[in-house]
Amino acid sequence: MLTVLDLAASEARTSEDIFTGISHAMPLGRVYGGQVLAQSIVAADRTTPDDRHLHSTHGYFLRPGDASKGITFAVDRIHDGRSFSTRRTQAFQEGVPIFSMIASFQDTDPGIEHQAAMPTDIPSPEDLPDVEQAIVAAHPASKRLFLDRPVELRHVPSPIYLAVDSGHVAHQAVWVRTRRRIGDDPRLHQAVMAYLSDLTIQEPILRAHGLAWSTPGLKVASLDHAMWWHRPGRVDEWILYVQESPSARGGRGLGQGRIYSREGVLLASVAQEIMVRVPDLIGGR
Repeated sequence: MLTVLDLAASEARTSEDIFTGISHAMPLGRVYGGQVLAQSIVAADRTTPDDRHLHSTHGYFLRPGDASKGITFAVDRIHDGRSFSTRRTQAFQEGVPIFSMIASFQDTDPGIEHQAAMPTDIPSPEDLPDVEQAIVAAHPASKRLFLDRPVELRHVPSPIYLAVDSGHVAHQAVWVRTRRRIGDDPRLHQAVMAYLSDLTIQEPILRAHGLAWSTPGLKVASLDHAMWWHRPGRVDEWILYVQESPSARGGRGLGQGRIYSREGVLLASVAQEIMVRVPDLIGGR
């Protein structure tokens, strides 16, 4: 993951800053959306002053990316004001955009403060089973999907990889962290938080309808992704991702999430709309 997020600066120059990157190898050959989101953030970060920090991104997934090919990132320095900087990053493959994002950065300023409280009825990650290890033990071919990825997860109440066992409700929580320490750079921690924010935000929509990821013919694709960073936090320590879905209709579902530190500090908020296609509901088309 760290290698993928370490973009190369290109000597090519237009009116925009150009960076290049590679992708994780993926089982289905498609670029993971959280990866291209995090890479786009890294590219935008490289063009902003050190004293300005990312506070929001709004992005659209335009086309499926090919994980076997490189990605070019073009950053447009839209505006630098007294307190805020705005950047647009577009990710291209073979000259065609696959992802487009606008990000905003701000100086550290004093101001009013409040936050939504973290739920108090969530088991600690140590009290939850490592279901991914059990799945790999039963299905060794799944090792690359579950254990070779750079983050580990603990679902509350349980994962929906193979079945929805804990009721058809439109909410869940997930403990998540990277598998090892990644240093102290706060910008890297922000980018990795974006990376992991796309892993499970779709699941409250599926859980509400009893749809496991293994449902035959199920098709899910991220359409857009918005994220707001409220306070600094570390992703190499357990953080809690509380998720819900307020609506699904017309083949689309909305997922919303809040990310907390283990101590209950609200670190970030997330919203994503996805396309969901279920064969039984659309005649197999």
